[in-house]
Amino acid sequence: MLGANSGLEMPMTYLIAASVILILLTLSLQCAGVAVLILWLRRVTAAEIHKGSLIEAGVLVMQTTIAVMLLHGAVMLLWAGFFRCVCFRSWETAVYFSGTSYTTVGYGDVVLPQQWRLLGPIEGMLGVLMCGISVSLLFALVTRLVGADVRV
Repeated sequence: MLGANSGLEMPMTYLIAASVILILLTLSLQCAGVAVLILWLRRVTAAEIHKGSLIEAGVLVMQTTIAVMLLHGAVMLLWAGFFRCVCFRSWETAVYFSGTSYTTVGYGDVVLPQQWRLLGPIEGMLGVLMCGISVSLLFALVTRLVGADVRV
């Protein structure tokens, strides 16, 4: 027999396991994506930074920003996939909840079932951290471009 608290222990075990797996998948996806972006940016900036124009620099920042947004979208879809399988009946609701949690908007009009509700703040915390990594990547790019001898 599992004991009087067995109803609470099982979901907590599942919650912890799901949290660890989702955190590891998020970090793996984000770090792999950022590593690919860094390699691409090193190649592009090393080859073209001293001969590029301001327009080319702006396009590079736009391309990097779009790539970062797509990467964040992939992470939100990862979480939405879990939410769709476990918590919500529709993809629209799962993607919406994931997006509001990841970006820490948190409207509160859609909530997770009680046994999974701690995943919302975990996704929000990861969203803040992953956005920080992305901002630092964009900052490094712009710093490099500002320091370069770019034609007007």
